[in-house]
Amino acid sequence: MTHPLDVTGRIKLALLASLFAWTGSAMAQKSSADSIAEYRAMLQDGNPADLFEAKGEDLWKQKRGPKNASLEQCDLGKGPGVVKGAWVELPRYFADTGRVQDVESRLLTCMQTLQGFNAEAIAKTPFGKDEQNNVTAIATWISAESKGMTFNLSQNHVQERKMYEVGKRLFFLRGGSHDFACATCHSQDDKRIRLQDLPNLTKLPGAGNGFGAWPAYRVSNGQMWGMQLRLNDCYRQQRFPYPLFGSEATIALGVFMGVNGKGGEATAPAIKR
Repeated sequence: MTHPLDVTGRIKLALLASLFAWTGSAMAQKSSADSIAEYRAMLQDGNPADLFEAKGEDLWKQKRGPKNASLEQCDLGKGPGVVKGAWVELPRYFADTGRVQDVESRLLTCMQTLQGFNAEAIAKTPFGKDEQNNVTAIATWISAESKGMTFNLSQNHVQERKMYEVGKRLFFLRGGSHDFACATCHSQDDKRIRLQDLPNLTKLPGAGNGFGAWPAYRVSNGQMWGMQLRLNDCYRQQRFPYPLFGSEATIALGVFMGVNGKGGEATAPAIKR
């Protein structure tokens, strides 16, 4: 007796079943991503970064260090003491140091020159400890003062253009035991690792969204992370040696992402899973 479904019919049913399975999987992935977005939105109102922000503002105004001085005359690129709008123009070139600096390395310069702290010693302090923790808090407050503004990093100085090119080369450099590069995860659209969407940091909107969200509070480990620590963790995942705090490598990567994110909105301090 002939089965009511011929071979062609059975093939069509099999293909249809596969299509439903694939569609269901895609919907599940999208649902997971949406759920994470909702989770972040719910936490945002009570973002613990607010505590670091308040601490950072207090530290900015406190008289501390061997010179018993505040940071209120620190020049972040827009003139002594001007904070609002500075974050969205960093990293940038500073004539007094002859270097391109991000917010964290610039804070070390100000803490040394204005307050008398030893910048090199602070840079060697483990992340989350002592003055290193204070740098993160101050950076959190500085970023919050530019929240909602758009990134506009300068490429006018030769050193700024040089750092962009260095950052670009580092971004695409493959190495380590896993032969990874930053670009392995962050140079294409619509990529994901586990449930985490991976922004394309070579262009908008990914570059603005990725770069503009740090400093951020990490719920998974209860820590506040600045961009220096975020990049340090990227190097860890690539199985590269950790860069030094404030190294030219991390600053160059910051320039590359920030310039690519020009016009993107600053959302820091954000909250991450």
